[in-house]
Amino acid sequence: MNVKHILSCGLVFLAFGCTENQSTDKAISRPATSTQDSQDLPVNTSPGQTNNFDPAKQQSAPPAGPTTTMTFASYEHDFGTLEAGASATHMFEFTNTGSEPLLLDKCKGSCGCTVPKCPKEPIAPGEKGQIEVKFNSKGKKNKQTKKVTINANTDPGQTFLTINAFVNPPIEG
Repeated sequence: MNVKHILSCGLVFLAFGCTENQSTDKAISRPATSTQDSQDLPVNTSPGQTNNFDPAKQQSAPPAGPTTTMTFASYEHDFGTLEAGASATHMFEFTNTGSEPLLLDKCKGSCGCTVPKCPKEPIAPGEKGQIEVKFNSKGKKNKQTKKVTINANTDPGQTFLTINAFVNPPIEG
């Protein structure tokens, strides 16, 4: 074998498994998962457009064990108009509408300016809980739309919350 063949086989092995000697080596293959789809990659957008890339989507896994359901009083909140650099907080209220304890695994904002805080303890069936979402407008201007992704033992495994705000640009001068 030459060096080129070894390198190309190594690269192919990383992606699919090396199958040069199929009689003695078994090819290694993995089924494609949703995180490998091209739709999960960042979308290039023009200035002024929002990017549909969701970093938490790639980190989601199907819930293990029994699943439940949760329902929010509202899945979206509009902070209205904020001055540049101002912070605002909203509490999203939810109810465990299933028959199993609700376990919130991961809560993630679509960027560093949106910080959710989820309860760590299980929420019993029929009980209510709150997720605090803090938005910091520092460095932002004009219309802002941010997502919060919640991974839990629900079906489907992810729930999305949306916050909106209009940030007045800083006054220069």
